[in-house]
Order: sequence, then C-alpha cells, then structure tokens
Amino acid sequence: MAVKRRIRGKTICKLQGVLFLILAIAGLVSQRFLGMHLTLLHTVVHFLTAGIALYLGFAGTPEAARTFCVIGGAVYVLLVLLGFLAPNILATVIGHATPVTARELMPDNIVHIILGIIFFLGTSRSASVRPAR
Repeated sequence: MAVKRRIRGKTICKLQGVLFLILAIAGLVSQRFLGMHLTLLHTVVHFLTAGIALYLGFAGTPEAARTFCVIGGAVYVLLVLLGFLAPNILATVIGHATPVTARELMPDNIVHIILGIIFFLGTSRSASVRPAR
C-alpha cells in the first residue's frame, strides 16, 4: 500500500494564521484583550504574521511552511526571554510605554509561550502514516 504523507508545517501555518488573525482583530477592538498590551504596532505585526502564515498554510510549499515555523518559533522564544528578563525592551518592541515589569507583561508572555510552542510543533519534517487495512 502507498504511504500517505502528512505535512505538519502547513497545518500549523493554517492554525497560526487563524490565531494571529483573531489576535489582530481583537487588538483593533480592545488593546487589553486577555490582559495583553495590543498596541497598534503589535496589531499590525499580528495581521502581517496572519497573512504570511495563511499564505504558506494554503499555497506555500511544505518546506517554506516548515521554515516559517522554525523562524516563528525562534522569534517567540526570544520574545519570551525578553518578556521575563528585559521587560522594558519587549515593551519597546511591541510599542508599549515603559517602564514595565515582567509581571505586567505576564499575559503577553503567556501568549508568546503558547504561540512559540505551536510554531515549534510545525518544525518536524513530515510524518508517515500508513493507511488502515
């Protein structure tokens, strides 16, 4: 029997595209959605990320989607580290007024951890699935 290939990176890009689109729309409605600091810059970045992720998820190559997941995961690891170790730098990056503490950025940090984990789920190559007999 033939082995069907399932591409995880493209699926994760579709999921991330939807999640980032929700975050972007929420940022337009409320800058404090789920306690996060959704500034205009933050919202624009979410819209751009959603567009790229959705394009790669639906029309991109599996390798391009995987690469996007690797880069996205690395960016989110950096954001999490900044959020805990240098919160004022992160606040500056997302366009939030400083000074802030890591505690004040905790909702952002938690969302960044979740998004980073999801990105890294898309970094594995394809998984082989044998059809049931």
